[in-house]
Amino acid sequence: MSNERAPGEIGRTSAAALSPADADHAGDSPDRRGWRANPAVVERCKRRRPGPVYEEDQVPSYELPDPLRGSDGSVVDSPQAWRRRRQEILDLFRTHVYGHRPPGDDPRTRRRFDVVEEDPSAMDGAATLRRVVVRSERADNERPTRTHQFEVTVFLPNAAADPVPVFLLLNIAGPENTDPTRERTSSIWPAEEAVARGYGIAALQVRDLAPDDPARFREGIIQLVEGDLDERPPDAWKALAAWGWGASRAMDYFETDPRVDHTKVAVLGHSRGGKAALWAGAEDERFALVISNESGCGGAALSRRRFGETVAAINRRFPHWFCDNFRRYDDAEHALPVDQHMLIALIAPRAVYVASADEDLWADPRGEFLSLAHASSVYGLWGHSTIGPDDMPPLDTPLRVGPRGYHIRSGDHSLTEVDWNHYMDFADTLWR
Repeated sequence: MSNERAPGEIGRTSAAALSPADADHAGDSPDRRGWRANPAVVERCKRRRPGPVYEEDQVPSYELPDPLRGSDGSVVDSPQAWRRRRQEILDLFRTHVYGHRPPGDDPRTRRRFDVVEEDPSAMDGAATLRRVVVRSERADNERPTRTHQFEVTVFLPNAAADPVPVFLLLNIAGPENTDPTRERTSSIWPAEEAVARGYGIAALQVRDLAPDDPARFREGIIQLVEGDLDERPPDAWKALAAWGWGASRAMDYFETDPRVDHTKVAVLGHSRGGKAALWAGAEDERFALVISNESGCGGAALSRRRFGETVAAINRRFPHWFCDNFRRYDDAEHALPVDQHMLIALIAPRAVYVASADEDLWADPRGEFLSLAHASSVYGLWGHSTIGPDDMPPLDTPLRVGPRGYHIRSGDHSLTEVDWNHYMDFADTLWR
């Protein structure tokens, strides 16, 4: 799969290939040109972090691996044939990018869910609050019994007569932003708004699973599994995979809660939390909707574009996020056997939403959109319309094509109520 847009060429939004039932461009205007970076923002980024690529005419030529062509040269042409290719791609990401996380049903690990607080009249009676502690205990013949626990905060709307869909946030911003007392509220987690719209909303703190620290990332769930292992293989899991593992354990709990529709759970993350959410959705097919909010390099953005943050840059700053093998591709993205459009493809045919921000060029908004576009061949196996590489929508204009959504919002690197409203609007089209 080649880079279909020459360096510097401006993409144009076109819905010509989309049927009215499968495409929804909000805010149509006579000028259908897609998003282009604001020159003032480009100059500001160049002053702030000189060196990286911030302009399209500097993007190197690249060729993307074809998600529908297996290592043996076979071409995938059906959903049934995709299952084998999907496993192959999943294993490539495990080996070269995120590492191998342990299975959730490891017989050596006992797990239980303890509701440590339940308030049926939270939010002035609008919701039920549940604080659930997920406890894991591991025992084997070689090491003493070890334990690990983390908490999931859940609000469920009391007005709902039936089990409700739930949004699960992988919170990177600190627990005060997901305050269960609601003494402090935050746009990062608009619980009241979600409940008012009939959705459940939940959060876990990624730091409880693996500290976001290169010297301490093993102190959480990784230590439970590995103990004090001295030498780790180069494809061993690190923080991002541990955070995604925690999302799956939250899903284990949702399957036990009769007020949760566990067939309609969305996993969502911002920035590095978005990287973890995408990987969680790739590993765990129980998530019906996967949402990436400005996840950038190692998340939704194509690595081969080398735009903004690169593989070398992210590995230097955050060596505890990806497996050690990922360092092989510092300044050698062309040698990766995968790219991030294949991560999006692993979510098919389930729903996925990718979002960017106009001033967040470090995360490569166009590269995030292109990953979604280049996953179209896989979604096409289920009859979904193509999102072309020139279909990037204008600023603040959501694009919805079947089970895929995208928007680029005004502003900088953040998770806002505007983003959340787009995600809930999208969920409405899927589930309501």
